[in-house]
Amino acid sequence: MTVHFIGAGPGAPDLITLRGRDLIAASPVCLYAGSLVPQALLRHCPPGARIVDTAPLSLDEIAAEFVRAHDAGEDVARLHSGDLSIWSALGEQIARLEALGIPYTVTPGVPAFAAAAAALRQELTLPEIGQSLVLTRTPGRASAMPPRETLVSFAASGATLAVHLSIHALGRVVADLVPSYGEDCPVAVVYRASWPDERIVRGTLATIEAAIAADPIERTALILVGPVLGRPAAAASALYSADYQRRFRGRDSRAGADEDAAR
Repeated sequence: MTVHFIGAGPGAPDLITLRGRDLIAASPVCLYAGSLVPQALLRHCPPGARIVDTAPLSLDEIAAEFVRAHDAGEDVARLHSGDLSIWSALGEQIARLEALGIPYTVTPGVPAFAAAAAALRQELTLPEIGQSLVLTRTPGRASAMPPRETLVSFAASGATLAVHLSIHALGRVVADLVPSYGEDCPVAVVYRASWPDERIVRGTLATIEAAIAADPIERTALILVGPVLGRPAAAASALYSADYQRRFRGRDSRAGADEDAAR
């Protein structure tokens, strides 16, 4: 018996890995975060599967489901929205499983920031404009922020910011970022990226609050901030320059491959 933690993606039911889909289909038990994971993914569950919405459950109650499945010898598909590497409560569940001696696997999923970038149809890094992406959030009831992990400190880098779980604190986000980015810095708010009701609101740090106030968004939105969102004229990447010599291009590509094979 194994508990399979699966990143269920940002919302669209077809934005799940083949591995994740197959694990769901092979598991007689499915635990899913019903507030964020689309019901359509549950269609992959085998007939007669035990399907449990964990949104109203405590950690103890979720652990009890793991124990019940373990005692019955039934694999569990444990679905979380987006990818499991950030803000998924994966760590605390793994700690319970390890204490209980229950085996588990982890399968990644499409993260919200990637789905948001796809919705915006743009790259979040541009040569000489922005080469770093910071994934962060503001403090919330469920989790405080470490003292040095502040929007002010991240803004000082000038990197592109993907601010999660913070649309309710948009005013605070703007106030913290304006000193470093300036009021004209582009902003995009992506609501429920990849869902049928996906919505995009673009603006600047000076205008985004009014734009959101005109048609409120209260949750499930990502705030992206940084110069790259304005699609400025950027230098072309050297990667595809005709003058850029690399291992798999031109007459030296075969020699380079042979050299690598010899290593």
